[in-house]
Amino acid sequence: MLGHMPSDNEVRLGSLGRDYGEVLWRPGPEEVERARITGYRRWLASDRGVALTGDSGTGGYRELHAWSVAEPGAFWGSLWDYFGVLGERGEGPVLTGGPMPDVSWFPGATLNYAQNALRVAATDPARIAVIARDEAGNQSALTYGELAAEVARVRAALRALGVTRGDRVAAYLPNVPAAIIGLLATASLGAIWSSCSPDFGPASVIDRFAQITPKVLFAVDRYRYGGREFDRRQAVTDITAALPGLAAVIVVGGRGEDIGPAPRTLAAHASVGRAHASQGVAAHGAPVKVFEFESLPGAAAEELEFEAVSFGHPLWVLYSSGTTGLPKAIVHSHGGIVLEHLKALCLHQDLGAGDVFFWYTTTGWMMWNFLAGGLLAGVSVVAYDGSATCPGTGALWQMAAETGVTYFGTGAPYLLACAKADLAAGREYDLSQVRGIGSTGSPLPPEGFRWVYRRVGSDLLLGSYSGGTDVCTGFVGPSPLLPVRAGVIAGSCLGARVEAFGPDGTPVTGQVGELVLTAPMPSMPVGFWNDPAGERYRASYFTPWPGVWRHGDWITMLPDGGCVIFGRSDATLNRGGVRMGTSEFYRVVEQLPEVADSLVVDTGQLGADGRLILYLVLTEDTALDDDLTRRIKAALRAALSPRHVPDEIHQVPGIPRTLSGKKLEVPVRKILLGTPVADAADPDALANPEVLAWFAK
Repeated sequence: MLGHMPSDNEVRLGSLGRDYGEVLWRPGPEEVERARITGYRRWLASDRGVALTGDSGTGGYRELHAWSVAEPGAFWGSLWDYFGVLGERGEGPVLTGGPMPDVSWFPGATLNYAQNALRVAATDPARIAVIARDEAGNQSALTYGELAAEVARVRAALRALGVTRGDRVAAYLPNVPAAIIGLLATASLGAIWSSCSPDFGPASVIDRFAQITPKVLFAVDRYRYGGREFDRRQAVTDITAALPGLAAVIVVGGRGEDIGPAPRTLAAHASVGRAHASQGVAAHGAPVKVFEFESLPGAAAEELEFEAVSFGHPLWVLYSSGTTGLPKAIVHSHGGIVLEHLKALCLHQDLGAGDVFFWYTTTGWMMWNFLAGGLLAGVSVVAYDGSATCPGTGALWQMAAETGVTYFGTGAPYLLACAKADLAAGREYDLSQVRGIGSTGSPLPPEGFRWVYRRVGSDLLLGSYSGGTDVCTGFVGPSPLLPVRAGVIAGSCLGARVEAFGPDGTPVTGQVGELVLTAPMPSMPVGFWNDPAGERYRASYFTPWPGVWRHGDWITMLPDGGCVIFGRSDATLNRGGVRMGTSEFYRVVEQLPEVADSLVVDTGQLGADGRLILYLVLTEDTALDDDLTRRIKAALRAALSPRHVPDEIHQVPGIPRTLSGKKLEVPVRKILLGTPVADAADPDALANPEVLAWFAK
């Protein structure tokens, strides 16, 4: 047994309500003993003289975290040595400068992300690196040796196309091995990677890629999702035409047809085995060469090499959602990501050799980059391409059973959808290998926690994470040393000094406040693209409190170190002076069997109350009537307060969401306050833009 199921009368958190705080799982002595974080604690004592006196369980984790934020130089420096990061650490200090964001990490160090991600290829080349799976059940795999050989081949092609250190390489690809290969080949050259999923519309992709002017574009001419095939040839044509400086397009999985009509951009025959390239015209008027991924130029076998770059050298560019304006182009570094992902994956998720790591994601969400980081930990990563619910709600669990997944990551909405359907995943599928489940994207309410332990398995570590694209990791999350409590995130991650600030900028405990970081982390952005003076970067995170990172989430920090996230602070509900995050509203409403999805908006503005409006997507053959309206209001009054009973309730055909599944509370609020639909949100950044018009009524 991994742990024990406690009785119902164990610790509850009364201030958060009866549903919160029930202990659902606790690590047993054997699990604590073999956890990778326990090995790290021992190493700190023997090799660094950091003797932590707390026990190896809960108290030990809290003490370790306190040390990690009190001594950031010693902590982050120890991770480099403990994990044996490949590179030259240098003789200088770990951290210089300050306050945030004017800090510099490992100023004398050099390394390369790809070299660290592929290190297993030299010691255990037969270990499986990537398992590719699609929604139809097709499956293949690459060993670390095969992956390294593919990276060498694509690296040679990129070099032949003129890609060098600092150049940008973009990808319009689904979650397939070619995307991971492209990332590693790009990073090995010291070039900079950036990706979007092919479900993004051309305008949304152009908004992103045009900012960074890539030299090479990886793309697909079609993809499958939800049992349907989508033709992306015209999209690739439009994207290519809008990218000045683009020299080549590499087509993944081409089928021999033209991508698009000449002379707009491309007239490429991307047939398998054909090595010649056709030419088209990009926005700058120069020819764009088009190649098939399997037949790249200059791809003769050569030894894989890695360009040594500085710790802060750009690795990739990620983007904010871009629902209400030009997406922020967020730049992360080789060194910051290597250390952060090793810490998160190995010490918090307890991953290592023998693990099969999965997270449901697309290449347009930071969790794809986090998933690729599994290679740093030497695991086998599962690249799943397709819908989470095709052909049914249990599709991902079936995939996990058939691929031997040991750590199953997904978005909170998927777990809640499974709970809503009362899916008995652990009984219907063989999930005996699963020992960890990760949840992110939005807060996971207590009933989501309980469903996992009731319907998936009782002997596993459920970890709810909260963080963001901004740092490509979580600020708060799980630990194998800490118990799992319903609705509660276990605590702040190592090296993350997380606090809740009240309106006056002072820390508060046991009440809702702004999530802030009061100390730097190396995976914080090195900046935004095209923001040389850092003005947009500072304005985004370091106001209203200079030197303090304000993330934009509501959080309650509990006296024992746990925490609860309540959603975005710019979408908060404020009724009669009582603030409440939207996540609390949703967990009450969406417990009703008739409610499939919901969105709540408070139209109040500074100095004036507004209307509290609830929008509902109801289950099939259900209509909003007086009885359902009464029951919803009664549930909200009882669970939250009389102030949170909606002024209006409407049935709508869908809740607008970003392509990564986040609800569009702020854009809908803008529409209700008079902003035209076309100005409130970029339709190409949405999964279902057609539903926005309903909110203008």
